[in-house]
Amino acid sequence: MTLFKSILTGALLALSLGATAQEAAIRKNLTERLPNLPKIDEIKQAPMAGLYEVRVNGSEIFYTDAEGNYLLQGHLIDTKARRNLTEERVDKLNAVAFDALPLKDAFTIVRGNGKRKMAVFEDPNCGYCKRFERDMQKVSDVTVYMFLYPILSADSGEKSKNIWCAKDKAKVWQDLMVRDQPVSSASCDTSALGRNIEFGKKYRITGTPTVIFADGSRVPGAISAREVEKYLAEAKVP
Repeated sequence: MTLFKSILTGALLALSLGATAQEAAIRKNLTERLPNLPKIDEIKQAPMAGLYEVRVNGSEIFYTDAEGNYLLQGHLIDTKARRNLTEERVDKLNAVAFDALPLKDAFTIVRGNGKRKMAVFEDPNCGYCKRFERDMQKVSDVTVYMFLYPILSADSGEKSKNIWCAKDKAKVWQDLMVRDQPVSSASCDTSALGRNIEFGKKYRITGTPTVIFADGSRVPGAISAREVEKYLAEAKVP
């Protein structure tokens, strides 16, 4: 048994060293041949035999062969399981742990018992956000952590400041987004908005609305109330 373990350990070590050397060769070839390619974060074997995943910019995926002679950009589809493996991988890379969210820089909207949790990054001038907010009126028993994320215009920043400084942030926000009521001027410490922008840059939140659920799953765009319910049901409350 001891001999068998030694042989097995040696074989695994050889495979590991071989994989490391292969990845190093791919990295060298791609870097030398494609100087404009962003810095490579990681190289690993892809689910398809003979294919390697090349990850850049945190969550951007390319594919290459074992020598780095060819570079592919696109989606890898598992036709048997009918799964978009590239999309699943990117979703996993973009996930944001719920406990990593700076909740002190958000205000809450509580509906029903508030047991379920989700966070949303939104711009007050975003039309898709308004559509999302109006559809969210159908979702109950949830606590929404609302992060003001003014990225569309200077006016977005001004409105966000007035909302953040309002006595009842949740009411003023919903009055604007759901009922098209103007926001009154207000003043206070608005450094939270700057922190939200920095957080969004760090986690590559490039559009609004962006929704993050309790299990870390992240969904961009104005998804419907039905889709929100689906994600809430699948997410585990921390």
